[in-house]
Amino acid sequence: MTNPTEIRFEEAETGDLGTLGGRISLLIAPDGAMDRMARRVNALSKGALKRLADSETFEKLEEGTGQALFFPAGLAAEAVQVVKLAKRPDIATARKAGAAMAEFQGKADLTVLAGNHARSADIAFGLVLKGYRFIDHKTTAKDREGPGAVRFRVSRPEDVAANARPMAALAEGVFFTRDLVNEPANVLTTDDFAARLAAMQDLGLEVTILDEPELEKLGMRTLLAVGQGSDSPSKVVVMEWKGGGDEKPFALIGKGVVFDTGGISLKPAAGMEDMTMDMGGAGVVSGVMRTLALRRAKANVVGIVGLVENMPDGRAQRPGDVVRSMKGDTIEVINTDAEGRLVLADILWYAQEKFAPVGMVNLATLTGAMIIALGHENAGVFANDDKIAASFLKAAGAEGEGAWRMPMAPAYDKLLKSRIADMKNVGGRPAGSITAAQFLKRFVRDDVPWIHLDIAGVALRTDATDLAPKGATGWGVMALDRMIRDNYES
Repeated sequence: MTNPTEIRFEEAETGDLGTLGGRISLLIAPDGAMDRMARRVNALSKGALKRLADSETFEKLEEGTGQALFFPAGLAAEAVQVVKLAKRPDIATARKAGAAMAEFQGKADLTVLAGNHARSADIAFGLVLKGYRFIDHKTTAKDREGPGAVRFRVSRPEDVAANARPMAALAEGVFFTRDLVNEPANVLTTDDFAARLAAMQDLGLEVTILDEPELEKLGMRTLLAVGQGSDSPSKVVVMEWKGGGDEKPFALIGKGVVFDTGGISLKPAAGMEDMTMDMGGAGVVSGVMRTLALRRAKANVVGIVGLVENMPDGRAQRPGDVVRSMKGDTIEVINTDAEGRLVLADILWYAQEKFAPVGMVNLATLTGAMIIALGHENAGVFANDDKIAASFLKAAGAEGEGAWRMPMAPAYDKLLKSRIADMKNVGGRPAGSITAAQFLKRFVRDDVPWIHLDIAGVALRTDATDLAPKGATGWGVMALDRMIRDNYES
């Protein structure tokens, strides 16, 4: 990734606005009202801002977006951006305004004249998130150039900086997730992934890596079966954050298929390059754990990720194979491309056996059917408990991360019946995302509140979102961090 945008918070009244170089962003309310700093810039520009605020162009401007005035008279700046934003907007609109500033900034130096705006920290957060670029594999100096400096002028810089501090930890978690999801599979092998997570011990996480002999001893044969056709060794990485005393932890579980060919049930060639993102669930779990450690969260949380590669090989599992899970259930493998649920089955059971969590959320880029159902705007939410589902949906809504609850019911279980084993790993095309959730539910104890998040449509985008450029979005880090903060911190 590029170096994250660094923001320096300064006193609003510092220096002569007319001599500022680079670019300037400022805020005007939807009714055209200007704060003191905007009025000063308007005077320097001989009323240019007022003319814009009174124009039909400004009236039609969507709140949280901006209009640029290039080479304005009376100012040294090459451009001034006017962002339409109410004094007390919702969080999502404030962050969208910051993202608009990031797009306007490009690689230039930027001065943001936020004055005493109530959502200054959120505006800065949106600016940082949108400024992300993944450039590790670019080689030209131009492509590797990072964003310019940002001077954020506010009335109480110390207070805004304090409010922004936990958001900085959150941004780093989002960026960590985006980096993992964007990384190609020849770089992000299971070994490399595990090493990146082990390095987070420096942040205070306890990290344990379980290798294949240990997984075999534990009976994780459904997970091991997925990776047996790959030269990359299968691993389970356990990350523990102990910030909440003696309470039992909340558990986050992630599917980490670093590349998914489909195995013997080989995927079509078109679009297979995107299967580097099939570890997106593990990426989100890793990003949340990083955020919790950086902000010293007062909660006990364990993050467990299953890292495998699904490859066709003489050793690979075949359609028709029967594998036994850590729980003891047998599974007939109908389609080796339905491998993520086999990974999750074992680590869900392991989480309950080892940690007796107060609740669990698993994340996976699990089914193409989820994209057909909800497109790329919402993740599918499946749950065995209304209270935990409501708490996640509330957090996702507050953070502006799209999520929609999907149905679950015993009637779908009949689609998973196997003639020769306890169950099949797929139930056919009808209700494909639901039968996948019903499969996972078999590995969750009835007394454990649980959510399955199918993030197939939201983990990687071919278009930009409000807060992310094209590529990995980091969806879920913000929502899960808020859910933990609101429900599980002491």
